[in-house]
Amino acid sequence: MNGPVTIEKEMGITHAEFFRVIGRALAGRPHVIKGNRVHITEDGRSLDIALSEETERRIAMIALPITRVRLVFTGYGEAEAAEALAAFDRWFQRGGG
Repeated sequence: MNGPVTIEKEMGITHAEFFRVIGRALAGRPHVIKGNRVHITEDGRSLDIALSEETERRIAMIALPITRVRLVFTGYGEAEAAEALAAFDRWFQRGGG
């Protein structure tokens, strides 16, 4: 992969929920949380995660939290970035039926 790769997602999550999950997912791995950003450095690669301001989506009387998330992968090969993105998605996967 040449240069950084940026992925943007819209997630139905508050900042508090995001940081609770990411803190557990990254326990023991080198990372820095500063404001609405997370920087992860591992094996010569880095992943920068930036959160937008929280907004909400209204459907009738229901208000759902929305946060746009930008992930920037630097130094990742194509397969490594896909694997890291899949792990990120698993961390935030919710049950349902």
